[in-house]
Amino acid sequence: MEIACLDLEGVLVPEIWIEFANKTGIESLKATTRDIPDYDELMRQRLRILDEHNLKIQDIQEVIATLKPLEGAREFIDWLRERFQVIILSDTFYEFSQPLMRQLGFPTLFCHRLVTDDSGRVVDYKLRQADPKRQSIRALQTIYYRTIAAGDSYNDTTMLAEADAGILFHAPQNVIDEFPQFPAVHSFDELKKEFIKASNRELSL
Repeated sequence: MEIACLDLEGVLVPEIWIEFANKTGIESLKATTRDIPDYDELMRQRLRILDEHNLKIQDIQEVIATLKPLEGAREFIDWLRERFQVIILSDTFYEFSQPLMRQLGFPTLFCHRLVTDDSGRVVDYKLRQADPKRQSIRALQTIYYRTIAAGDSYNDTTMLAEADAGILFHAPQNVIDEFPQFPAVHSFDELKKEFIKASNRELSL
């Protein structure tokens, strides 16, 4: 059996921190793993900015509640689930994901957790494990699943490299240039074709 493993933000839904930055007008919150490969450095920066502006988890959740999946994402997920088992491997947080996952039909999601105090201040974050996307791929392979992965950022590249096949989707040019070993596509129709090409089964659109 083959499992499709997908990143979430930038692939199926908007980048949550960018949307929150647009809402608040705080430009420095627009940084993502496309810009800062070190995830801990990125998250420490985000937590510091939230503190500086006295922003709470409720403020972020209010913005997330207004977001919708990227155009064509729900149809793509439905198409993929008819042909593969599907797992979303994301560096988002369960405290953020519920409204968007509901709109995607609740595919399985592996991600992280935020730590908040009684006032809603975000005081820390807890990774599910180190290098979680890559480790998830490795774990699936130990139970003899063949894995095909798609993502858009630096934090996806170890997952793509570990998978039996990796695909860049909606990736910025700097990531495409640094990782030319992965096919790079920019539409869901192209992504479907890459999954079909990577599969060891006879599949059709």
